[in-house]
Parts: sequence; C-alpha cells; structure tokens
Amino acid sequence: MNGIFPAKISAGLTFSRLVRLDDYPAPVWALSAMFRGPSTINVSSAAEGDQHRLRAEATATTLWTPGVYAYSVRATNGADVVEVESGTITIAPDMANTADGTDPRSHARRALDAIEAVIEKRASMDQERYKINNRELWRTPVSELLKLRDTYRAEVRREEAATRGRSLFGAAVRVRF
Repeated sequence: MNGIFPAKISAGLTFSRLVRLDDYPAPVWALSAMFRGPSTINVSSAAEGDQHRLRAEATATTLWTPGVYAYSVRATNGADVVEVESGTITIAPDMANTADGTDPRSHARRALDAIEAVIEKRASMDQERYKINNRELWRTPVSELLKLRDTYRAEVRREEAATRGRSLFGAAVRVRF
C-alpha cells in the first residue's frame, strides 16, 4: 500500500487523511504515523467505519518543525504491529509564521541568480587575478561561471517544470490509435 502521504505537507494547516486498508480494517486495527527528523511527530487515527482517519489540527501542526522527515505508518491489533507504508516527507514551514524578508527561492534559483550577477559584474572587468602587497585575489574564470550557470539553469528548469506538473523529460507526446 503506497500513497497515504504526499511528498510535502505544510505546517499550520489541518492535516487529515482518510485511509482504507482492506487487510487492516478499523476498528479492529488502529493506525498511527510516526515522523522522525528535525523533531518527533506522532499522529493517531480514529475509526470511521472500516477506514482510518489520521488527523492533526492546525493548532498542533503549526508547532511542527519544518524539514525532511522519515515516516512510518503502522497498523496495530493488540500485540501485532505491521508497517503498511514508510518513506520520507517534507514538512514546509507555516506561512503564517514566516518572517519578513524570507527568501522563498530554492537553492538552485538563488545560486543561478548569484552566478548571473557575478557574470554581469565581470563583463566590465578584464582581470582574472591581481596582487596588492601580500594579498592576492583570483576570480573564477568566466568559462567556469558559464558552465555553472548552465548547470543551475537546467536545475531551475526541472524545478519549475515539476512545480507546474510538466514532464521532466521534455515535451509530452500524444499518441492516437
């Protein structure tokens, strides 16, 4: 059984998942989820017919520390404990508690912007290296900056395509029979 959790959830929002496990029906089996990472989070289920409702109120999730967590979903019946799903999940910060001046850009976008700023400033400089007294400064060659820029451009394109739900492998192909 896969698919109980998405890849990312947000702190500060009500978390609720209705889970149907035919092999471990409620109320005979209880379901719980454990998250381990920057902090410890446990979520228990309540039975809704033969399904399990994993739920955490917004007042509880606002306290969740953002980051990447390992998780384990377990079904329990007396002494029997079975893991029904495990994986990793990202808990995003609560937007309501985000400080002024927070930079929401990804690492790749920040790096690309910085590289492009350096290239722009370097356009007016023709020295790669200089020395004053006993201090020496070496600048990254423009050719290396261009390679880095291309690498980060590709990474930003992949991130943006994933955000828009597009294929990471290029154009979609339509097939008709």
